[in-house]
Amino acid sequence: MPALADLIGAGRLIEHHVPWPRAVVAPKVWNLAVEQLANGRWSLLGLWGEPERMHMALLDEALDIGVISLDCRGGCYPSVGQYHPPALRLERAAADLFGLAPQGLPDTRRWLDHGQWGVSHPLAAQPGAPAAAASYRFLAAEGESLHQIAVGPVHAGIIEPGHFRFTAGGETVVRLEERLGYAHKGIEGLMAGASVDRAARLAGRTSGDSTVAYSLAFARAVEAALGITPPPRAIWLRALMAELERLANHLGDIGAICNDAAFAILHAHCGVLRERVLRAADAAFGHRLMRDRILPGGTASDLSEAGAIAIRSLVAEIGQRFPHLVELYDNTASLQDRTVATGRLTVELARQYAAGGYVGRASGRDFDARRSPGYAPYDQLAFDVPVLQEGDVNARVWIRVREVEQSVSMVEQILARLPAGPVGVATAGDVADGPREGMALVEGFRGDILVWLRIGEGGLVERCHLRDPSWFQWPLLEAAIEGNIVADFPICNKSFNCSYSGHDL
Repeated sequence: MPALADLIGAGRLIEHHVPWPRAVVAPKVWNLAVEQLANGRWSLLGLWGEPERMHMALLDEALDIGVISLDCRGGCYPSVGQYHPPALRLERAAADLFGLAPQGLPDTRRWLDHGQWGVSHPLAAQPGAPAAAASYRFLAAEGESLHQIAVGPVHAGIIEPGHFRFTAGGETVVRLEERLGYAHKGIEGLMAGASVDRAARLAGRTSGDSTVAYSLAFARAVEAALGITPPPRAIWLRALMAELERLANHLGDIGAICNDAAFAILHAHCGVLRERVLRAADAAFGHRLMRDRILPGGTASDLSEAGAIAIRSLVAEIGQRFPHLVELYDNTASLQDRTVATGRLTVELARQYAAGGYVGRASGRDFDARRSPGYAPYDQLAFDVPVLQEGDVNARVWIRVREVEQSVSMVEQILARLPAGPVGVATAGDVADGPREGMALVEGFRGDILVWLRIGEGGLVERCHLRDPSWFQWPLLEAAIEGNIVADFPICNKSFNCSYSGHDL
């Protein structure tokens, strides 16, 4: 079995300013990588395009990371999704955005483009493509006593748009098909030609509940490209913001899952704690979601003594109140009846799709970007990565519970060890020696976020790709709901809590 480093070495190495190299490879080398993915030896971290070129980020069994690129002569390349299903939607998106046609792609329907962009589509001429440019054919309900239920894209609650097409036999779901792309914002297109500062603001708006994680991933990619090291205090403040963001989201999710099981009391108490986190973040960093607080080169603001006191008060309150909420969840039989054995995701599927965050860790995938490949200051913090095997709604709740406990511990460690000094260094300036690339992998509350970019003449961003963990989690929700009743979809959906906006770019 070839090592990823050997595979990259077989190509034309591109100067890359991160520990993870990139090489332009021949089609046979590209196909060899696809073979490793199909055989389950490697994991797909990302797949994205630009005019006349495709890029693929890979993780091998030794947890080495690398990027291979393929020149797409005539706008075509061998499909990855034909042999490795996690690539399917990413390839369809690249076809929408850059007109690149994956040869042999099993599903030729558009993904982000809902037929309203007014451009010819590269997949339209392939076998099985819809005859009408604007048509989108859902899979038919074939079988005795089967019927379809259409939900969305507009929903009753204040949530983002997405369409869910259920095929059911009575109350039992036999298939779920998702249609996303309604929240497409064109962020990657807006970044092309933007200044680093402008692009940083856009990155932080990719998915609002993960603004810290996206800002951190973008900043680290820029710093890798330009060879910049932020001051130690800024690095530790970034981790503090990241763990506060994780706390807010996990507390909100735990309560929302219980609410979908008609257990509103836990929703209320978790909502109070989440609000406490947001207020502490505002007191410490001047914004409840800490948006635009992380910048390439450091942070936009420092932590005052009053801010540190607010966070310490928050930690004390969570430590006092949260264990009682966990006990209430664990000892409520009617709640357990809704979450245990519901929406089970198998270990095999979680591994195949390289599912990140609580979705993967609840189904046995022991991966956390803070630990491996790792980044500062997490190499100096003591924390555990909880992993379970059951893969049901209950397991995804417990992973969140344990991560809340770990984040509280890390917040305490950071406050106790926060170094003194400045919080930023300058990043402005032209790129004298040609375009420079950088890539970063950061652990958000949903899982690993990948950012790859290239900075060119005038210090402007030539191309930036942001990959949300939801790209590999949305398809798994389709698998997890099969065999469950329709009424259990809301609780399954909330236990995954995939991002529409992050997925739709």
